[in-house]
Amino acid sequence: MSSFFEYVGQCMPQLLTGLGLTLQMTILSLILAVVIGLVACLFSISKVKPLNWISGIYLSLIRGTPLMVQAFFIYFGITGAMNIRITSFTASIIVLCLNAGAYLSEIFRSGIAAVNKGQMEAARSLGLPYGVAMRKIILPQAIRIVIPSVLNQFIITLKDTSILSVIGCAELMRQGQQIVARNFRSFETYAIIAIMYYIVVVFLTKVFQIIERRLANK
Repeated sequence: MSSFFEYVGQCMPQLLTGLGLTLQMTILSLILAVVIGLVACLFSISKVKPLNWISGIYLSLIRGTPLMVQAFFIYFGITGAMNIRITSFTASIIVLCLNAGAYLSEIFRSGIAAVNKGQMEAARSLGLPYGVAMRKIILPQAIRIVIPSVLNQFIITLKDTSILSVIGCAELMRQGQQIVARNFRSFETYAIIAIMYYIVVVFLTKVFQIIERRLANK
C-alpha cells in the first residue's frame, strides 16, 4: 500500500498539470459554446428560412457524428486540406465548443419554449419589437430555466476532454498515457486518473446543486 501512495506522489505533479489543462479547456470551450448555442438557437426559431437551414445543418452534423471523428476531422482533415497548422489545444477548444454548442442550442430552445407565449404576445401588443422583447423579456427567463441543464453540460464537456487525448492534447488522460508509456503501470495510473475525474465531478455536482437551490429560492 505504501508503494502505491509513493507512486501517486510521483505521478501527481504531471497529472495535476493535465488536470489544470482539462479544466482550462472545459471553461474556455463552455464560454464559447454558450455563445454558439444561443446563436444556433435563435437561428432555429427564426422565421428566416436560410437561418433555420444553417442551424439545422449544424445541429445535424454535430449530433450525428462522434466527438472523436470531429476531432480528427478538424485537427487533421481541415488543417491538412487548408495547409494550416494549429495546436492540439486550439483544435480541442474548437471541437468541444462546437459539440457543446449544438446541445446547448437545444437546451436554450427548450427553455424559450417553456416561457409562457402570452408574454411575447403582451410585449408585442405594447409595441416592443420582436428582438427587444426576446432580449429583455423572454431570454432572461429562459436562461434561468435552463441553468441546471447548462451546468450539467459543463460536467459532460469536462469528461469529453479525455477523448481529445487522441489528437495529442496534453490534458489529464494524455498525461496518464505518457506516464504508462514510461513505466507500464497502467492499472495504478488509470485508477488514479479515474479517482481524480470522480473527485472533480462530485465536487462540481455539489457546487451546482447549491447554485440550483439558491436560484430556486429566489
